[in-house]
Amino acid sequence: MPATVAAAPRPLLPGLRRRGRAPRSSASAASASSSSRGVTVEARRGVREYVEAAREMVRRPDGGPARWFSPLECGGGDGGRLPGAPTMLYLPGIDGVGLGLIRHHERLAKMFDMWCLHIPVEDRTSFEGLVDYVESAVKSEVQRARDRPVYLVGESVGACIALAVAARNRDIDLVLILVNPGTSFHKSQLKFLSPFLDLVPEPFHLTTPQLLNFLTGNFMKMPSTIVGRGFSFQEAGQALSEITTSLLPSLTSLLDLLPKESIVWKLKMLRTASSFVNSRLHAVKAQTLVLASWNDELLPSREEAERLRDTLEKCRIRNFKDNGHKILLEAEFDLATAIKGAGYYRRSLQTDFVSDYLPLTPDEFQMATDHIRMLQYIANPVMLSTLPDGKIVRGLSGLPKQGPAVIVGYHMLMGFELGPLVTGVLRSTGIHIRGLAHPIMFDKKKEEIMPDPSFYDMHRIMGAVPVTAGNFYKLLMEKHFVLLYPGGAREALHRKGEEYKLFWPEQSEFVRMASRFGATIIPFGVVGEDDICDMLLDYDDLMKIPFYDILDKMLNEDGVKLRTDSTGELKDQRIHPVVAAPKIPGRFYFIFGKPIETRGREKELRDKENAQHLYLNVKSEVESCIKYLKEKREKDTYRNILPRLLYQMVHGLDAEVPTFEP
Repeated sequence: MPATVAAAPRPLLPGLRRRGRAPRSSASAASASSSSRGVTVEARRGVREYVEAAREMVRRPDGGPARWFSPLECGGGDGGRLPGAPTMLYLPGIDGVGLGLIRHHERLAKMFDMWCLHIPVEDRTSFEGLVDYVESAVKSEVQRARDRPVYLVGESVGACIALAVAARNRDIDLVLILVNPGTSFHKSQLKFLSPFLDLVPEPFHLTTPQLLNFLTGNFMKMPSTIVGRGFSFQEAGQALSEITTSLLPSLTSLLDLLPKESIVWKLKMLRTASSFVNSRLHAVKAQTLVLASWNDELLPSREEAERLRDTLEKCRIRNFKDNGHKILLEAEFDLATAIKGAGYYRRSLQTDFVSDYLPLTPDEFQMATDHIRMLQYIANPVMLSTLPDGKIVRGLSGLPKQGPAVIVGYHMLMGFELGPLVTGVLRSTGIHIRGLAHPIMFDKKKEEIMPDPSFYDMHRIMGAVPVTAGNFYKLLMEKHFVLLYPGGAREALHRKGEEYKLFWPEQSEFVRMASRFGATIIPFGVVGEDDICDMLLDYDDLMKIPFYDILDKMLNEDGVKLRTDSTGELKDQRIHPVVAAPKIPGRFYFIFGKPIETRGREKELRDKENAQHLYLNVKSEVESCIKYLKEKREKDTYRNILPRLLYQMVHGLDAEVPTFEP
């Protein structure tokens, strides 16, 4: 923990333990949810918990100085924390309380040694004074654990403090998480607020539109949000009334939390902070993630995120179109998931995509399921597997129960099969498949030209790692189920008329590695891409379009050559878009072939000829699986979506739709 805490001779805050643990407020156990028609509405739970806990912290007059504390929700010890967890220092926004992560404490505490900065209401430490204070804590942490990064999570003015510390310490391994950073102060409405507040008597300063929005996190937009969830306006009004009634007693505490004098002081500090940091952005070398709310009514966070991405050397952004300034208190946002999705969680100087990966939470699995819900609905996948005796059955009982295993198969057009495959196996068997993915999914430059910077975040959340021999080795060593596509991008971005054709290298790539760990090889086939779309333009067609070569160069410049020992198009796998037209949907069909054991054959498969023979056998099995499915689907009376819809109307939407007899 920061040295400033360890050296404290007394409780850091009134009523706290000597270690600086913040008390758990009564609101932590209470629910701010409201029900209408049996549906739980939890949109403002974060705000209420924040206000109740903040009231506990500012109950007694306290003129400072600023100090660190670790919330009780983070636990008194390291019992639930990952080994080697890095330190996270939270730097609050204008409120200064340090409880902005109250919704995230318990989960973040498993990933980080977490400490929050509390700036008392009456404290008047200057911006540079706060920067010095945070800098000393950072240096203390570096001395304690030189092989780990230090995370600085800064909100509005806290983001300015984080950037200032990074600019002054370019040789320290910092990871900055900037939430609606205050560097855009001079372009915001806030710059006009300070002179206006001088004319408004207390307590009416809290009734200005800007401060109401800051305090409640777009509270006034809640009716439209609730209606959007399927409520009528009358039901939305009832739910909003219940939520408002539960919140108003807590909101009165904000007069103690944000008196007029304190707000005026902090707005002036934010003005200074913005100018200070903007003149030093060129010196920031830290890994940076900017979280921008598009509905931020205080700061132009959307435009500022893009400016910072273009200015800072190692900066990525994530956009949240439906969130407001107080995104950290909003129920649908999860900071840990955002960090995981961006690939920003690490416990050492370099990211280890295998050992640094954090298992899925139920909410993340639900998010992954929602991500492919439409495809899952229209394609209604059928999954078959093969028992050890060769019998084909519906379901996944033929899959081995334990790893290591290598799942090898055909890569459907644009990877349509990935979501249904990984989520389907996890839901049915509890087996979490880790995919070896193309490096483009982890490349900052390629991310910037995607329509949405978070386009590949779900792949990382689900456990995808860059396809390298080292990552393959580590996954097998830890007994994972590894998903491997020997055909790679060339197979997933195939040309017209090449559906279901394998583009595998001539030489074996995975057999000897699998045998080294005694891994089971599971060949699989999948069909259905030709039942949901028709390809209009492939790579050859695109290259005939004027000026397409510019986009082609952007997508493939500085590309990683995955198969330097191959020739032709397998060596130079071009990344490109595919233009396709949807069809009346058919159905996806998966079949996992008979598992092939390598345990006990390590010595045999060290021989290149024997390994090559097994490799060709696996490839043949995948081709047989595809052929089997193409023939069998002709006998499926529910192959088309219309008969399936009729079946579900009669038997229920969750009913398993029949298919052909295996």
